[in-house]
Amino acid sequence: MVDILHSVSVKTPTPEKVYDAIATIPGLAGWWTNDTTGSTEVGGTIAFRFPPGGFDMEVVESVPGKRVLWKVADGPEEWVGTHVEWDLRQDGEWTTILFTHRGWAEPVEFMHHCSTKWGTYLLSLKELVETGTGRPSPDDVKVTSWD
Repeated sequence: MVDILHSVSVKTPTPEKVYDAIATIPGLAGWWTNDTTGSTEVGGTIAFRFPPGGFDMEVVESVPGKRVLWKVADGPEEWVGTHVEWDLRQDGEWTTILFTHRGWAEPVEFMHHCSTKWGTYLLSLKELVETGTGRPSPDDVKVTSWD
């Protein structure tokens, strides 16, 4: 198994704004894809839709201001059964996001694409929290012909 790992720090004096951006439907729609629906409660399912397709995430854990964990329930074959983890840590005026997309069976080309896309979306999340405006799909940065 292989994982995608990223770390991004967001200038905000508390982790609440970052947590809200990853743990609420309006927050997720503000930086990832504007076509986001579902329930962000533990046991709920969040549906994310993009022009080329989408996926569903089961909310496994949600600890306000600290952590969110999803299990991919439906979507691209390479994603199903993987986990997306968000761990938040406060460092003075910065909230650090430790992001992991865990459990890929092997490092296929699609994983390279997804790693780059996660990076662009994490920067969109940073912009949303710091400025009030993110770059969710369909207005996201395009990185490959798959976008």
